[in-house]
Amino acid sequence: MRRHRAGLGADKPLLKRLGPGLITGAADDDPSGIGTHSQVGAQFGYALSWTFVLSFPLLYVIQTISAEIGRVTGRGIAANLRRHYPRSLLWGAVSLLLVANIINLGADLSAMGAALQLLVGGNAVIYTFIFGGVCLLLEIFLDYRHYAAALRWATLSLFAYVGVVFAADVPWGRALQSLVIPELQWNFAYATALVAILGTTISPYLFFWQAAQEVEEERRHHQKPLCVAPGKAVREIKRIQFDTLTGMAFSTLISLAIVFSTAATLNANGITTVESSAQAAQALEPFAGRFASLLFAVGIIGTGLLAVPILAGSAAYAVSEMFGRPASLESKPNKARLFYGTIIATTVMGGSLQAFGINPVKALYWAAVVNGVLAAPLMILMMLIVRNRRAMGRLAVRGRLLLSGWIATAIMAAASVLFFYLLTAGG
Repeated sequence: MRRHRAGLGADKPLLKRLGPGLITGAADDDPSGIGTHSQVGAQFGYALSWTFVLSFPLLYVIQTISAEIGRVTGRGIAANLRRHYPRSLLWGAVSLLLVANIINLGADLSAMGAALQLLVGGNAVIYTFIFGGVCLLLEIFLDYRHYAAALRWATLSLFAYVGVVFAADVPWGRALQSLVIPELQWNFAYATALVAILGTTISPYLFFWQAAQEVEEERRHHQKPLCVAPGKAVREIKRIQFDTLTGMAFSTLISLAIVFSTAATLNANGITTVESSAQAAQALEPFAGRFASLLFAVGIIGTGLLAVPILAGSAAYAVSEMFGRPASLESKPNKARLFYGTIIATTVMGGSLQAFGINPVKALYWAAVVNGVLAAPLMILMMLIVRNRRAMGRLAVRGRLLLSGWIATAIMAAASVLFFYLLTAGG
């Protein structure tokens, strides 16, 4: 791993030093992630809390690699695949990403609609489409600089879950012990939950988004890719590491807060099945009070407004880069029709899942599993890119970061192999 000694620019306010990493980390706790973590806490209590201690360094490493791909090469992940690898790999990766993102979009929009229905009553389906429309308008018509700032401030909604965990009666001794002493179970349900946690934490759409946002920031500040201007590598890679570490630590703490709160309330009272994040909010009320339930529901809406544009945006970056077309939130819609057309199409398709009789909320748990299975092959491709000197120049990743990236990839692959083994063995 390259060693960098430059500072982070201590003269800048903290929030100004945080950007793609913080936003990506916050988007990791989207409504479908909230639903998955709620189900894990309800079904298994604290038994899977140790996985977050495992996933945090994996998440940090792979997102750092994603960001470095964007900042060093000046291109997103799909653009690098298109430039350096067979088209079959590119088409396969982008196609699988689209399927997972559309299901995730459906789950997130549906959860937001259900959460608003819980707060004010009314029709959840109508609310689902309203939220989809609001997210589209913001992403298409808001200036990128203001849009990025809005996303940064939207991350504050996640503090709602910190409030929930303190409102719940969490047995902290047992909860903290579960972080370091795994409670292992050898069955299909446990393996599925493990892959779901890894999949909703280490999600392919986050890879594409953070790499693309580094490219956006580079263009906005009129900077050259680091492979062309390596003199700035020390400062920029230090910034990426700090930004990503902050964002992923924030994401992990919020995820743990959700698991702890649902374990202390739902699981402790015999409720082991949660089909939606809104249902989790409602179920918390008898055990943690109306305050916790309201915070949970408000958090779902806030995180959804953050995550839905990122899900649609990551798909748009991948599709546009696949065809070599303009891909930027800085572009006007008439100058990047494929990019904005993909944002619209994926959001509409995701929101329509509910209207067509497909319950995306029930699918969200399996969407996380799909993400977990898809992550490993994409991570392999990313590890090939960061070692490719044609792409990365003199800044090709090596040393500890390279080793850590391959370890993270191996763990994700092993979790998928365990899942399929137990699936074929009948649990």
